[in-house]
Amino acid sequence: MTKKEKKPQKDKSLNKKVLQKGILEIFKTHPLQNFNYKQVASRLNKNDDLAKRLINMILYELTEKEILEEVYTGKFKYNSRLGYITGIVDMNQHGSAIIVSEEIDDEIFVSQENMNQALPGDLVKVFVYKKNKKKVLGEITEILNRANTKFIGIINISTNYAFLNIETKKVPFDIYIPIKNLNKAKHGQKVIAQITEWLKNSKSPTGEVIEILGYPGENETEMHAILADFDLPYKFPENVEKDADKISDLITPDEIKKRKDFRKITTFTIDPIDAKDFDDAISIKHLKNEHWEIGVHIADVSFYVEPDSVLDQEAFKRGTSVYLVDRVVPMLPERLSNQVCSLRPKEDKLCFSAVFELDDEGKLYHEWFGRTVINSDYRFNYEEAQKIIDTSEGKFHEELATLNSIAKKMRNNRFAKGAIGFSKSEVKFNLDENGKPLGVFFVEEKDSNNLIEEFMLLANKKVAEFVGKKESKIKPKTFVYRIHDSPDIAKLEIFSNFIKRFGYKIKTNEKSFSGSLNTLLESIKTKKEKGLIETLAIRSMARAEYSTNNIGHYGLAFKYYTHFTSPIRRYPDVMVHRLLERYMEDKKSVDTVTYEKMCKHSSEMEQRATNAERASVKYKQVEFMSDKIGQIFKGVISGVSEWGIYVELVDNKCEGMISLRDMRDDFYVIDTKNYCLTGKRTDKKYQLGDPVIVEIVRTNLAKKQLDFKLIENDKD
Repeated sequence: MTKKEKKPQKDKSLNKKVLQKGILEIFKTHPLQNFNYKQVASRLNKNDDLAKRLINMILYELTEKEILEEVYTGKFKYNSRLGYITGIVDMNQHGSAIIVSEEIDDEIFVSQENMNQALPGDLVKVFVYKKNKKKVLGEITEILNRANTKFIGIINISTNYAFLNIETKKVPFDIYIPIKNLNKAKHGQKVIAQITEWLKNSKSPTGEVIEILGYPGENETEMHAILADFDLPYKFPENVEKDADKISDLITPDEIKKRKDFRKITTFTIDPIDAKDFDDAISIKHLKNEHWEIGVHIADVSFYVEPDSVLDQEAFKRGTSVYLVDRVVPMLPERLSNQVCSLRPKEDKLCFSAVFELDDEGKLYHEWFGRTVINSDYRFNYEEAQKIIDTSEGKFHEELATLNSIAKKMRNNRFAKGAIGFSKSEVKFNLDENGKPLGVFFVEEKDSNNLIEEFMLLANKKVAEFVGKKESKIKPKTFVYRIHDSPDIAKLEIFSNFIKRFGYKIKTNEKSFSGSLNTLLESIKTKKEKGLIETLAIRSMARAEYSTNNIGHYGLAFKYYTHFTSPIRRYPDVMVHRLLERYMEDKKSVDTVTYEKMCKHSSEMEQRATNAERASVKYKQVEFMSDKIGQIFKGVISGVSEWGIYVELVDNKCEGMISLRDMRDDFYVIDTKNYCLTGKRTDKKYQLGDPVIVEIVRTNLAKKQLDFKLIENDKD
């Protein structure tokens, strides 16, 4: 070694004492949470094998000293007194609640007398005062943030006062409404009331009517009630509409000069038959080298919606468009979503595009991102495009055939790399002019859907890679990623054990799971248990969300993924467009904390919209069945609970419940691990996936409930 050469320094952070101090800090900061060595290593940012082995050794040493306790194999917790945690209230119809907290693995039970006027969804401070093998008990000591003070219900008016009978079962009280606070609401109407005060010793809060929805059972009333129930708007504020109306749809020659011109290249859109907001188009051009130039052209919403404008603030607040059974509640006013930004045929439109050079096998040779102007030649719906693909006849049949061929090869390549291929089936209704369901049908995805999906996935992936893979000596630039965590092994084991009863097996280790699941999904395509197994498989996996912290997308097997392709209906895509433009101009990174908050809000609004969409489907299913009381249907057990058995009907996918109190032939006990109810005396078993025959006995539109009566097992 020469004098100039420096002796390599030891990694001081791998010093045992330093590591132990860091480990103890993690457990002391989260005294009620369990960690394994991998989670500790991740928090300490120690990802090499040597550090992980040392961390694992220290954990067991601290356990021997009784500083930590090993709650189960490989999981450790700080051995301390129970104290205060914060969490979200999940209330039940009896007035008690479960507190869901990231600070503790266990759920905390709070009895009605210890609720201290907390409401569903509230962020609360809880004193955890008892923990045993059965439950963790707590008392709410402070309401940190009210989730909601507005509630939907039916007004019940007496001579001198009124009460709002709240619809949701999770609120076990009514709201007292003084007559002066009715604001023209009439007896029996469905309204929204807001809590104005709640005196300390009063059982019920006091409130006022802030909006009249209409009479129960009317379609407009019920759809608006569903939106209100999830705190989603159904109309735009007047100032937002005015700002949208001011936006011109004229494109100046100067603006066209700034953009790449695709107006003479074959371009078309493929969307659902009832779509009005066309935010993506595909162009295709045959190159001299026998490759293909394929453009993914996305409506340039960020050109029209300026940051922090009234339109932008409203779009961010909404987060997403909401697709109910009978309507779309758009993120942007109709002037933008259906007119100015929508890529309607035979009109010049401004886009932000991702353009790729591909060969016939789907191999990528070149990519380009930038602002463009297009003029779509034709508007296909999925059914029309599928017919052309199937028959090789019709408009642009050669272009569709080429795109479909390349898309299939890209899709196969994606699955070979570990992507998971769930088949998607959407419940649709034939509705009359008043919104009454006349029939139920299902829309299955076909080649035309998959064609569009593959090129959208390619654009989303490559935009994310363009930003995320850029080398930076300091740190990567802040970006909005669409992430999907790997599945929880414990959940996979439960899923694996369940499908064994159908004669199926699956590998549950992380590396092999996706390929094994694809094999399973392929094998059940024509089996009656297909829907049930797919549903349980999805439940065993993590939920996709938005984040600035890129952990990849497990379900798609992508290391980098974002949402770039739907800015008319998703706010994260608007953020992505702005960030992509910023970083293409080599401007400095945006603030991570701010954008992570925006990502969290977007994820929350997406989930809220999804829940509203499901509620509208459930309502229409109950409405569709309301004239079929006394009729007999075949079904499959889709769930079990302490209240009874959930059954999904084979013909129309409507789900209802056989109440446990109506099963009088025995006393049934629930077995949550094996998804079944077992009779104590007869040992009769009703298990998830079992075929049954049921009779429709009751429908409750207000509660969106179907009640069934068990006629017989249909196992034969």
